[in-house]
Amino acid sequence: MIPVRGLTGARVAVLGLGRSGLTAARALRAGGAEPVCWDDNPAAREAAGAEGFACHNLAGKDGFDGVSRLILSPGIPHLYPAPNAIVAAALAAGVPVDNDIGLFFASLSTPGWNRFDTAPRVIAVTGSNGKSTTAALIHHILTEAGHAAQLAGNIGRGVLDIEPPGDGGVVVLELSSYQTELARALTPDIAVFTNLSPDHLDRHGGMGGYFAAKRRLFAEGGPDRAVIGVDETEGRFLADQLSEGPADTRVIRISSGQKLTGPGWQVFARKGFLAEYRKGRQAASVDLRKVTGLPGAHNHQNACAAWAAVRALGVAPRVIETAFATYPGLPHRSQIIAEAGGVTYVNDSKATNVDSAARALSAFGRIRWICGGLQKDGGMDALNAAAKSVAKAYVIGREAAGFALQLDAEAEVCTTMARAVDRAMAEAEPGDTVLLAPAAASFDQYDNFEQRGEDFMAEVSARLA
Repeated sequence: MIPVRGLTGARVAVLGLGRSGLTAARALRAGGAEPVCWDDNPAAREAAGAEGFACHNLAGKDGFDGVSRLILSPGIPHLYPAPNAIVAAALAAGVPVDNDIGLFFASLSTPGWNRFDTAPRVIAVTGSNGKSTTAALIHHILTEAGHAAQLAGNIGRGVLDIEPPGDGGVVVLELSSYQTELARALTPDIAVFTNLSPDHLDRHGGMGGYFAAKRRLFAEGGPDRAVIGVDETEGRFLADQLSEGPADTRVIRISSGQKLTGPGWQVFARKGFLAEYRKGRQAASVDLRKVTGLPGAHNHQNACAAWAAVRALGVAPRVIETAFATYPGLPHRSQIIAEAGGVTYVNDSKATNVDSAARALSAFGRIRWICGGLQKDGGMDALNAAAKSVAKAYVIGREAAGFALQLDAEAEVCTTMARAVDRAMAEAEPGDTVLLAPAAASFDQYDNFEQRGEDFMAEVSARLA
């Protein structure tokens, strides 16, 4: 655990007692602060009380008396579409609002670091799609290369739950827009921006607010190196803002699908091959086509981002190539779960928005597509443009009929996962891929996308048994 520093003796409120909130409370206590906790869920309060934490309803008239800071869990809105009532009370009382990410960066560096031969470093990854795979791939490469690496943030453990990094240690963080928007301290050594597409627009007041939340990691974080996906206008703009000119190698531009040229530092993938260029010359090249853990152009972009990040730490190309070959992939992200009768079954339950689902659709041939759920803002144009390889869609969710009407592909309203898997398997032919890529959130039928993916895998497994 990383004890929170700078708040010794302070009374600190913690709102939301899920994984990050409860870990923050423990780290605050370990650093000498006095946590005061609250969650609307009685079971969460009971769990905190069992660990000796005081629980106090912060919404009361004197809820913030003597409180020096409010630590907020990522799922609780603080600005749009409207601040949570307790957050609004903190703002009215002038109490600074922060999150566990801010506490982490404020507490990570200690005077003891001047004794290290190589100071620990932090690689932070954000973006709309691919950040989990990119962060996990960076961690895998570093581990295979012999570095003491830890993975945390929006993936794996809470940031304050990890061990303090030692000499030469690397912390790899996946950070969502909810986390980057609120953190009062953001100081990664290397920051990665994968891409941007519409998501969480209600939470950020539109696309501009969403981009601004991501941009904070770079504009306020001041990383030594920035790895920027430039396949969208926002990425090109961000790279331009961070760079002093075309030859500035502090910015590493990455792309999937286009060749990048110029005197700077670029990593791109085209037709299954990754290439690294510096000062106009090719420095390395790798064939990604046989890397089973990274199928499709969207994963090739993730490979470019991870390659650039670890190259910035000095990892050799041959070491990275070897690590690519052993990368197993992440559950629920283009995860091949079975192959039977010439049909491949793929779980991409993490494709919770239109753009991520479109990327999944482009990675496979003839597709029997299971989709649907709680639809997000942004429209379906990108999805329909990518659905040319779809033989048929099988739509799940409470609003399956309305979702199906928006698809250009032939669609059957199935509502339940069991029905969708039944119908897709019954109609699949050799060479087909049965793909779960919902393009929607899971909360109308499941607690989270993991549970949805597990249901898909269970239904497929039961029928193949």
